[in-house]
Amino acid sequence: MRAFLVAHGVSAKPIAKDSNGQEYFEALDPEGHPISFVQQADHFFAPSGDQIGTRLFHAGFIVKDNALEDRFYRGLLGFRMYWHGGFKDEDMDWEELQVPDGSDWIEYMLNIPARADKQERGIQNHFSLGVANIKTTFERLRVHGLKPGADDKPEIGRDGKWSFDIYDPDLTRVEFMEYKPEQPPCCHPYEAEHPKP
Repeated sequence: MRAFLVAHGVSAKPIAKDSNGQEYFEALDPEGHPISFVQQADHFFAPSGDQIGTRLFHAGFIVKDNALEDRFYRGLLGFRMYWHGGFKDEDMDWEELQVPDGSDWIEYMLNIPARADKQERGIQNHFSLGVANIKTTFERLRVHGLKPGADDKPEIGRDGKWSFDIYDPDLTRVEFMEYKPEQPPCCHPYEAEHPKP
């Protein structure tokens, strides 16, 4: 993969190993977002019975020029459209692109002001854990000490899926999301299969 990217003009760091011995290398996408390519391990760490989620199945990040990013993610790497939509039916505020050989995805967070503050950047630059049931997940979070505000509860998003958000100490959004939609999405239909638990 590194040789492929370098041959296509992408500057990539040398291959290294992490503390578990997994090989990886790092690069920057066209807008300067750091990304890592990690060699999948032959074994996986067994999750503890107390974990809320075991699968990070999408990550979103602020994108200024989706056509520029598309040339890299869709053109070079082969990602494909999963879903797109906006706060209003006619808007395009999110594009979800699935990896070429699976159902996990990245999400372009569009139309974010260049001078967005730390809180706004933390909302947009996020990651999501897939869960089988959002209401059960919400209750487990409460058992583990979450003290939600009066209006903080799971909801169905514009994509038709149940989800719930919390924020880490650095104000990065951590989203919990069900794998399949509960209802049809706004704006546009899904264009690929949904992830499976």
